[in-house]
Amino acid sequence: MAKSKRKTKENISITRSSKEEKLFQNILKSIQQFMLGKAYKPMGIEDLMRRLALPPQHQELVTEAVETLTSQGVLETKKEQFAPKKERKDVFTGTLRLHARGFGFVQLNDNSVYEEDIFVPKQFTLNAVDGDTVEVQVNPVVSEKGPEGKIVTVLARGRTHVAGIIREVEKYGDMIAFVPMLGEGKRVVVQKHKKIPIQVGDRIIMEVIEWGTKDSETICKASRHIGHISDPSCDIPAAIAEYELRDKFPQAAIAEAKKIGSRVAQSAIKGREDFRKLECFTIDPETAKDFDDALTLSKNKKGHYHLGVHIADVSHYVQPGSALDLEAKERCNSTYFPRFCLPMLPSELSDNLCSLKPDVNRLTVSVLMEFDKEGNLVDYRIARSVIKSAKRFSYREAKEVLDGKLKSPHLPTLNLMVELCRLLKRKRYERGSIEFALPELVVLVDDKGVPYKTDYIEYDVTHQLVEEFMLKANEMVATHLSKHGKNLTYRVHDIPSEEHMKDFSLLAGAFGFRLSDKPTPNELQLLFDEALTTPYGPYLATSYIRRMRLAFYSPENIGHYGLGLTHYCHFTSPIRRYVDLVSHRIIFGESDDLEELEKIANHCSDRERISAKAEMSVNILKKLRLLNDLYEKDPTKQYEAIVTKVKNFGVYFEILDLMFEGFLHISELDNDYYVYEESAMRLRGAYQGRMFTAGEKITVMLKNVDLILSSAEWNLVSGPEQSQEKTSSRKPERKKGSSKKPITRKPVPPVRKFFGKKKSARRKK
Repeated sequence: MAKSKRKTKENISITRSSKEEKLFQNILKSIQQFMLGKAYKPMGIEDLMRRLALPPQHQELVTEAVETLTSQGVLETKKEQFAPKKERKDVFTGTLRLHARGFGFVQLNDNSVYEEDIFVPKQFTLNAVDGDTVEVQVNPVVSEKGPEGKIVTVLARGRTHVAGIIREVEKYGDMIAFVPMLGEGKRVVVQKHKKIPIQVGDRIIMEVIEWGTKDSETICKASRHIGHISDPSCDIPAAIAEYELRDKFPQAAIAEAKKIGSRVAQSAIKGREDFRKLECFTIDPETAKDFDDALTLSKNKKGHYHLGVHIADVSHYVQPGSALDLEAKERCNSTYFPRFCLPMLPSELSDNLCSLKPDVNRLTVSVLMEFDKEGNLVDYRIARSVIKSAKRFSYREAKEVLDGKLKSPHLPTLNLMVELCRLLKRKRYERGSIEFALPELVVLVDDKGVPYKTDYIEYDVTHQLVEEFMLKANEMVATHLSKHGKNLTYRVHDIPSEEHMKDFSLLAGAFGFRLSDKPTPNELQLLFDEALTTPYGPYLATSYIRRMRLAFYSPENIGHYGLGLTHYCHFTSPIRRYVDLVSHRIIFGESDDLEELEKIANHCSDRERISAKAEMSVNILKKLRLLNDLYEKDPTKQYEAIVTKVKNFGVYFEILDLMFEGFLHISELDNDYYVYEESAMRLRGAYQGRMFTAGEKITVMLKNVDLILSSAEWNLVSGPEQSQEKTSSRKPERKKGSSKKPITRKPVPPVRKFFGKKKSARRKK
């Protein structure tokens, strides 16, 4: 049996088994986490054991653990009571938000010292997971990226359960799960459950028994079976469970929604401005049910435009402190999956009474704006109103009307909207706001969740005009409330760091575009106008967005860099965003308590990011299912791709048809020895001269889809053409002592490994 030796303060050698050593290490860790917590008060050994619920037989180990921490300088002794040696001024408490790539950000409870979240590199996250309350030690030197730190203590776990997929059963019966939030490298052992039989590919909810450490495994037990990875109908329920989204409304909230009724009461219309005779319509995505906004537009004899942006008056129905309000406050937003919406409000409101459906009375809050011939704002006012929409347009239908493919009595008004839209867009360009006319790729699924094709939704003029009008309404509400001395939850966006902008300029250069190290908004707009006509334009735009700081909600107004606005908030979507509902309430005199608004802003920013992660996880899985189906039909199918990023270990690329990122390791490129040229961000073949550089077109073929890990492997079919530069016919000389050899590789035939290692363990349908 393995033995471990430790020496105490008295230099007495203690020998114990590996099991006892593991127990000692667990006790040591528990004591350290408990004592380093902010709420800890000095206490002796007996009190410490009682607080940690440790049995009397462990007293010797507890004593040794405390002495070890004392000798390490972590603790100090005063009158036989132990306490942290000194309070560190660089240690703060907050909540960790972990990225899928392993790094994270700590949102501080007290942001009086650091306004920004603290960035924590992957190697310094300790064994903390998403949602944990932690203590983070902040590096006193703040880089251009912002404050950075390392987690020193996990004070409280943010969750007791995790979602995962059984990936294999080991030789001696241990069931190993892949838990996305912990990452592929984390070993998670699942204890068997008598009432829940599980097999490879099963998606389950697990109760965490022991979180483990960086070097030890996490131990869980199965608590609920969701389904099997082969069943696409489980994708959304699994994501809801994994990200702990709220999918059931409390009975009290449902009862309140039903009590409100399904029609607008005549008594509710009294005292409101009546716009039911105005030509009014909505323009929304084809699959939308929650119509937040409707539009009216006319032009007078002076050539002035009168725009009405009419927003569903959710605040009339959802009162502060009600069951509906409390649930919406917890959810913060609706979450949108393929063919399914997890709403912020019950369907009685979100899909019916609050939704601005055609030919029915609807209560609204209207922002009425007047613009001159140049698109300058002349006047505005905000009023509670009632409307009756004459038409529900989808974006596609409105575009067909504008293109003359469909006839509609609303064509003149649509043309007028395009006219005003262009004026407002010009104003936006002038103030330095950058616009990305990015097409959106949507995965279409059937009623069982099976993806069958993709659809590109172009960011055409109908999308642009709705966006311009909503942006203007949001800006006007923020300006109005600020002018009247009201607090509110601004939507803010900070200036990107110089380092990130320089990094993007280098990337743009690799794609053949010239940018200065500190590009102006006008430079960037010209680049994107040109780049978006090329296959790699969407990637460049996405890369730029990723290098910008995240937009978030805050009662402190720092402006919105991306839109080039000094005042901006969210107001136009109260059916699906809680902060919009709060903005409505403040307009009409309800509470604008600063402390409460700060809590709302932080919570809504947090939930917005979690919803985005959940949505992305499902979209990626649907794309993988579609890829797998295409492979089953044609294993030799080839895909055109664009090289997006080159590293010394391989090449990243994007499949154009699916907007899906792939990767090829350097050993999988071809039969050549590749040298990484960092200054040019490219790989050059030493013998054949072929170069892999960002922007190059390549052709790849699918090799493997692993649905459990949500990943795909590829074979290179053809790469960039050979360099025109003359290449040496002899092998390159090597430095003495180098052990590296040219990499040679035989062509690898396509291999299928649908569920990972154990294909035979797939569940039969």
